[in-house]
Amino acid sequence: MTVPPHVHERLAQDRLRNGIEWWPLGARYLRDPYPYLHRLRATAPCYHSTLTRSVLVTRYQDVVRILRDYKVFRNGYPPGSGRRRKILSGLNPPEHTRLRRLAMQAVTPGAMDRMEGYTRATAHKLLDQAADQEVFDLISVLAKPLPMLVVGHLIGWPEEEMELFERLNEHTPPVEPVVSCMGWPRMPAPSKDQLRRRVRASVLFMRRLERLLKERRSEPRDDVVSRMVKATDPDERLTPSETVAMVHLLFMVGNSITKSLIGNALLALLRHPEQMRLLRERPELLADAVDEFLRYDAPLQLTYRATTEDTEIAGSPVAAETSVDLLLGAANRDPEQFERPDDLDFARPCKRHVAFGRGIHHCLGARLARLEARVALEVLLERFADIQLADSPSPAFVRSIQERGPAHLHIRVRKHPTRRQPVRPAPSQPPAALRL
Repeated sequence: MTVPPHVHERLAQDRLRNGIEWWPLGARYLRDPYPYLHRLRATAPCYHSTLTRSVLVTRYQDVVRILRDYKVFRNGYPPGSGRRRKILSGLNPPEHTRLRRLAMQAVTPGAMDRMEGYTRATAHKLLDQAADQEVFDLISVLAKPLPMLVVGHLIGWPEEEMELFERLNEHTPPVEPVVSCMGWPRMPAPSKDQLRRRVRASVLFMRRLERLLKERRSEPRDDVVSRMVKATDPDERLTPSETVAMVHLLFMVGNSITKSLIGNALLALLRHPEQMRLLRERPELLADAVDEFLRYDAPLQLTYRATTEDTEIAGSPVAAETSVDLLLGAANRDPEQFERPDDLDFARPCKRHVAFGRGIHHCLGARLARLEARVALEVLLERFADIQLADSPSPAFVRSIQERGPAHLHIRVRKHPTRRQPVRPAPSQPPAALRL
């Protein structure tokens, strides 16, 4: 990506003001941001960025305080910034409290227990599609489709029609475009063809969602959409627009971040073969391992807040209505909180990472993401006696200031030569044929 001259100018201003600059789209930063984040945390724990027109926070104790204090640090961006979301993750009490309580019904511990069999069977089925290949892309074969299918099953979306949501994702731009976050003056206008594809994908998705809502009103099933449309309690009843937004949010909860979690986790194991051997010998460690993967290389690197009053962060004054960007990846490697933070250690005593946030806005899909990552890794280790990188040691990462994960991860696998295929648990309800 070519860096415009005015961005160079702002970076120079930031370097003079803070003693260091932050450019998260550089090739070296995307490949491995953590050495730089250590320097940023030590040099300017409250970094006033001319480039992003925000304050960057990197220390664990400051990030946790801000995440917990939703009154002083409102979720979302300041009014007039053009960066505020209008979805659950951008709301605050009391509206947030009601909608989150309803959304959490979809991801209770009991619901996750019931989803494990379907998740495992789906992971096997996806890998069956690459059964004759010694080299395949983990992201396109498993890490990307698995979360989408699992969330669709949880909601009650017909599996054979998942391509509608995939098309919506493909043609909808990110909520926070990289160029706008970087303070660039404007987004390039989409072409007529891009607009046409975007509108068509949205229309097709909304038509199918409306039909699904109608179907569940007349013939309810044991799924989230049925519970939404059949609710009779005034406190649990959603408006039509809230129902649509909630279904879309649940799809989003289980997609790109879980995909990157699975990709980052396997990449970490490939770079630490002794840890992969440990998990093969002691699979009971996988649940703890998932949390260590989340700390070690967080799939969501940045979240944001806005100050509601004048305050102070890391000894630096911050005015009201200031955008505050929390660098979760930096907080998760803070040596003041985690001993040997750059080591991958499944026996690490402290599990209190902030990869899923903290406080009332703790990630809605945390339980589901943990389940999917654990099952995906279990299935991979179960099916393959050996897994190696087929890419270069440093595969290309998604170009984003928020999400961190490999865009593709080509692996070379060797099946167990004599081990019989394990008996696979049946899904909680038989899935239709996969059409990915």
